Amino acid sequence: MRTNNQAQFSFRGVRSSKFRHIFGSPARRDRSYDNLKITRNAHDGNFCAANPKFVAIVTEVAGGGAFVVIPLEKTGRVDPTVGRVAGHSGPVMDIKWNPFNDNVIASGSDDCTVKVWYIPEGGLTGNLNEWLVDLRGHKRRVSYLDWHPTAENVLLSAGLDHLIIVWNIGKGEVINAIDCHPDVIYSMSLNRDGSLLATTCKDKRLRVIEPRSGRVIQEGQCHEGAKACKVAYLGGTGRILTTGFSKFSDRQYGVWDERRLTEPLRLENIDSSSGILYPFYDPDTRVLFLAGKGDGNIRYYEIVDEPPWCHYLNQYISGSPQRGLGVLTKRAVDTHKCEIFRFFKLHATKDLCEPLTMIVPRKSDQFQEDIYPDTAAPTPSLTAEEWATGQNKPPVLMSLRTVGLAPGVAVRTNKPAGVNRAQDGIIGGDRNTDRKFAFISSSSRPDYRPQQERLNEANKVMTKFQQIQQMWTGQSAEEPPADRSLPPPSEPAPPATNHQTMPLKSWNGLPSSQQQHTPPQSASPVRQPSGRQQQPSSPVRQETPHKADVELRKRYAEQAEEIKQLKNMLNIKEQRIRELEDQLDRVLKTRDESEA
Repeated sequence: MRTNNQAQFSFRGVRSSKFRHIFGSPARRDRSYDNLKITRNAHDGNFCAANPKFVAIVTEVAGGGAFVVIPLEKTGRVDPTVGRVAGHSGPVMDIKWNPFNDNVIASGSDDCTVKVWYIPEGGLTGNLNEWLVDLRGHKRRVSYLDWHPTAENVLLSAGLDHLIIVWNIGKGEVINAIDCHPDVIYSMSLNRDGSLLATTCKDKRLRVIEPRSGRVIQEGQCHEGAKACKVAYLGGTGRILTTGFSKFSDRQYGVWDERRLTEPLRLENIDSSSGILYPFYDPDTRVLFLAGKGDGNIRYYEIVDEPPWCHYLNQYISGSPQRGLGVLTKRAVDTHKCEIFRFFKLHATKDLCEPLTMIVPRKSDQFQEDIYPDTAAPTPSLTAEEWATGQNKPPVLMSLRTVGLAPGVAVRTNKPAGVNRAQDGIIGGDRNTDRKFAFISSSSRPDYRPQQERLNEANKVMTKFQQIQQMWTGQSAEEPPADRSLPPPSEPAPPATNHQTMPLKSWNGLPSSQQQHTPPQSASPVRQPSGRQQQPSSPVRQETPHKADVELRKRYAEQAEEIKQLKNMLNIKEQRIRELEDQLDRVLKTRDESEA
């Protein structure tokens, strides 16, 4: 009887799970992105990022760093002359899309800078060299980036200078610099509401940090292997998953409790391959994907709230190794095909980016509520200032049920962004009025004044010709210009000619019409009764200096005085140099005499 009970407890059967039969479906060649010069950098980054509008891929360039941004629907062979984001002076290490704005992407580079870019609707038509924000604070190259999941305009960057900097890109300033790591940072991950940060380091320690203050809350020994360890927060469960190597170089994963990192909840070996494992976690379905760099397969696990905490489901096997993997935002998956996850696989041996869809097989093509719970919406819960003061809020959720939309249509954002060069930050508007007043631009603003008032102001505005005329004649804008084609009323009209007389400017800068009009005089002098000869009267020449001449002379005098002062300073410096040279000669001469 005891033997039968032991047999019953030892036999558990097949575990029931709705994600048990997940399978990977690679896209055809014509639905992939071909002819891409993918970077050959040995950095352990993913080099790819995707959202409902674009897919960004780091490319190989001769000098500096660049990445291409391709609209999601433009598959096939990519034009070699496609526009690139080419503003970095060093290779690009990591790129991440803004979760609240599908047109904004951040990039970290070997040139020690983090730049934020705005991609126009429809993609790039040429190379993009103008960034929104240039964040400078790292002393060595920037390795990893991560956006805050609930706060707007909050970005984290980790560099080889052992620093993690928390940025407020709306103002282009630093919120906090975390300097608790003694060695190179391997990875970082924020929890569901962004209140805690988990990191792995080269010192083989796993840390849980409060990002606003930089205080280390928990710390423990991670994987014992010498290669890099990666970390991912398991949503809002309060648990952390890490991937790394054992002391015998076996690949393994571990599940940890964020409140106690002294020992793992579970630590299990996977295989003996040498590629670094990257964890990708879906908090909606609670499915974990493990993919190795240089491998061709991807393993799936389901996370549960009880031991053993992680159940193996299946794996996708491929003969083509991957150089990196990009992940599509969850709100862009195709619910009609029961797609729960989509990778963008960068082939290691081909110039190809291949979409890889993870599908839960269902007989019906209707919306499946059990595999599509509410997911994170592209709406922030907090502003950067509110989060910096200590507030925490869960993410805003939305339903993936696309009622009234065509199959495969994703939820996208359209938030125009401007640049404030004075503060080197993004100009953000009120979220409630952005869509309402998006049609109003800074170059053309509507005029709601009465029509008569606008006409009166338009009549007061001088044309360019009137401004020049006023400068030369000294006539005010309010005075109507005189009709210079007609003579004064006291003078007889000139004889009619076949040509028109135009007002000419005389040698002294005044128009001929403003000179005194004198009657024609005879050539011979007029003899007066007193015997004196009266000379013909000449017009009075009024030498009035022009405003432009006065301004030029004033500036010339100022520059001449400045040049004079600079010459005096230069003479003083030359005299001082001669004195120092004489003093040096005397010192050398004295030293030579003493040595002799």
